Amino acid sequence: MLADFQNLRTKMVDNQIRTTDVTDLALLDAFLAVPREAFVPENRKELAYIDEDIQLGGDAQRFLMEPSPLAKLIQLADIKPSDLVLDVGSGSGYAAAVLSQLAGSVIALESDSALSAQAGSVLSSLGYDNVVIVTGELGLGHSSEAPYDVILIEGAVDYVPQTLKDQLKDGGRLIAVEGQGNLGVARVYTKENSVISCRDAFNIAVKPLREFARKAEFTF
Repeated sequence: MLADFQNLRTKMVDNQIRTTDVTDLALLDAFLAVPREAFVPENRKELAYIDEDIQLGGDAQRFLMEPSPLAKLIQLADIKPSDLVLDVGSGSGYAAAVLSQLAGSVIALESDSALSAQAGSVLSSLGYDNVVIVTGELGLGHSSEAPYDVILIEGAVDYVPQTLKDQLKDGGRLIAVEGQGNLGVARVYTKENSVISCRDAFNIAVKPLREFARKAEFTF
């Protein structure tokens, strides 16, 4: 029996996202519009709408983030229709598709070339023509299209590289989860008059992006 993905998508929004203080109507509509099942591996499509992270595989060990945390992070970014967004660690392209419903254009950066190729194919087939997939080192961002109104890092990090902060437009917002597991904190970095400031928003646990792990330091 084939899954009723449209019904599952509605239940995801009503039962997983709305119940966690996500109230932005445009964002809720975006999650209702984007077929999440198209962005998961073929053998996991039946699991596309569970309230858990879904492993995407690949050398970078990417996961499709659980719907509720993803929605809370995107809502935190306060995306405007004219915004240029950099999605860092875009994986299979699902968040980029959601972001594309809210922003003017999205640059989706992924270090795993196989995932980038797959994401580009799916996004193109579904008509998300305001998303551009690029392959490159996540910590370096994508300077050729900078500065960005919004930068979203899709995973927990030990730190936010200065390189990414430098690619933020004046008046822009960078959303990151710093800290691992239950110690994770969603933070908003903003740039005003070329000065970066930061505020904590809420505690959140998401899968880490290993490219942003601090290297172990030995002390004597």
